[in-house]
Amino acid sequence: MCGIVAAVSQRNIVSILVEGLKRLEYRGYDSCGVAVHQDGALRRARSTSRVAELDALIAEDGVAGFTGIAHTRWATHGVPAVHNAHPHFSPSLANARIALVHNGIIENHDELRAELRAKGYEFASQTDTEVIAHLVDLHYDGDLFAAVKTAIVQLKGAYAIAVFCRDEPHRVVGARAGSPLILGVGEGENFLASDAMALAGVTNQIVYLEEGDMVDLQVGKYWIETREGEGAQLSFKRVEREVRTVYAHSGAAELGPYRHFMQKEIFEQPRAIGDTLQGVEGISPELFGDGAYKVFKDIDSVLILACGTSYYAGCTAKYWLESIAGISTQVEIASEYRYRDSVPNPRSLVVTITQSGETADTLAALKHARSLGMEHTLTICNVATSAMVRECKLAYITRAGIEIGVASTKAFSTQLAGLFLLTLAIAQTRGRLSDAQEAEYLRAMRHLPVALQGVLALEPQIIAWSQDFAKKQNALFLGRGLHYPIALEGALKLKEISYIHAEAYPAGELKHGPLALVDSEMPVVTVAPNDALVDKLKSNMQEVKARGGELYVFADADSRIESEPGVHVIRMPEHYGALSPILHVVPLQLLAYHTACARGTDVDKPRNLAKSVTVE
Repeated sequence: MCGIVAAVSQRNIVSILVEGLKRLEYRGYDSCGVAVHQDGALRRARSTSRVAELDALIAEDGVAGFTGIAHTRWATHGVPAVHNAHPHFSPSLANARIALVHNGIIENHDELRAELRAKGYEFASQTDTEVIAHLVDLHYDGDLFAAVKTAIVQLKGAYAIAVFCRDEPHRVVGARAGSPLILGVGEGENFLASDAMALAGVTNQIVYLEEGDMVDLQVGKYWIETREGEGAQLSFKRVEREVRTVYAHSGAAELGPYRHFMQKEIFEQPRAIGDTLQGVEGISPELFGDGAYKVFKDIDSVLILACGTSYYAGCTAKYWLESIAGISTQVEIASEYRYRDSVPNPRSLVVTITQSGETADTLAALKHARSLGMEHTLTICNVATSAMVRECKLAYITRAGIEIGVASTKAFSTQLAGLFLLTLAIAQTRGRLSDAQEAEYLRAMRHLPVALQGVLALEPQIIAWSQDFAKKQNALFLGRGLHYPIALEGALKLKEISYIHAEAYPAGELKHGPLALVDSEMPVVTVAPNDALVDKLKSNMQEVKARGGELYVFADADSRIESEPGVHVIRMPEHYGALSPILHVVPLQLLAYHTACARGTDVDKPRNLAKSVTVE
């Protein structure tokens, strides 16, 4: 989502700030900006264009400095406009002395704004962030660290902030609560960022700040304090945090022969699946961490918490867990779970699914589940150093690699691979997985990269379909059983990047309402593997055909579904049983991608969306 980069050095750090922002562009944003200490004053440049345009503006204005902060903003409060872009200054008008950037949402910003206006502060933006800048200025009395400490006590909500002061030119202060922030340790210089990748090539010495931490950065030193207690018992104490060596990508990912990162990442799925399964010689609970066997023996149910695409991965896993492992499974949208009255089960395994490991809703849902006494926690995550991995007792790291495109592809398929391994491990622990079944499942999983290559070879046929879809405004997706969540994911991909309204339904529900929408202008995409429900699915397809609808069917080779007027069929290379969802999602990704290309949308950075959603 929003991105932060900050630096304190004895050299001009503007290029470091700008390069950091470029590495964070994949998150999605609608404005960007840089502020530095220059010639005894605060200077800044802000833009609602891409970071490249901001870089040109910086060069034109001669912005340079040895202390500074930078930001990419995804709008929450106030429209995308230069006056709402970060960094924010306080006072807002002439003679500013505080510069601040912020990720997160301040829930009590309205009441704080009223109090600050009563004290004479003027607001130049509609953002909640400007409130923090004015609070720091209000409390500033020569010590920036003390001013920030006093200000954050008044905040309700989530934040990661970086702030510096005109009157203390070699100092940056950071603080986090509910949003990620990391410290980069250099030689004679120090850095802050919301993601270690922003500091790739600058330093690989990283400190992951923990909830409630504040950090004081100076040229040759830093120290960290953490918040303890609440109200009258609130205090801060000095702490040490581990410095880790983190080898992030040293530069922006290369597109190679591909048109967009999303296309590249779709085609990386055979490699990503292979990497995710690397080292898996047999099924064992310890694949998920020390002590997993004891946990799996103790549980009697599974609760999956996730958002967006990861939620659909969880919905798929529910079918696997209940049919193969024989364990009751519930899947919850993380942003809903924590705000409803639920019935906690201490013997439930709480599984979170997240690409970034920093998804605010999922982290909050996990903490809520733990507060209800559910201590068995496990995450399927793509980032080994993320907050989610640190918060959960058990983990399986999917090795998808960095995913630049906002619309998730390889992260989804590797999540499915990790969830299938989890299913087998729990099944084994419960005595429901024979040696022969284990061997067969492992053989099928090892063959996945080859099978996926066969699916990717269907791209030319899918491009032809996309020309028809590009002219449409609506689409329906149908699936049954294990493939209903895959239909949901296909519909999500199409609307995310092509802006075509798309919905997905269990095919049996078609006659209970959605059939009213079907006419010759409504394409109906059908996921049709040759499984136990294929004959039922064929009947649902006939319902569409009888109403003049156009069917676009991804069918297994042996499912006996033929092309005819009004029925377009692309045949999958092979039937893949329980693992079929991992194959069937790929043509849906390609369909969405090529439809978006035909419509000329910004595929990798779709409007209004962000990659790592670190606010609720």
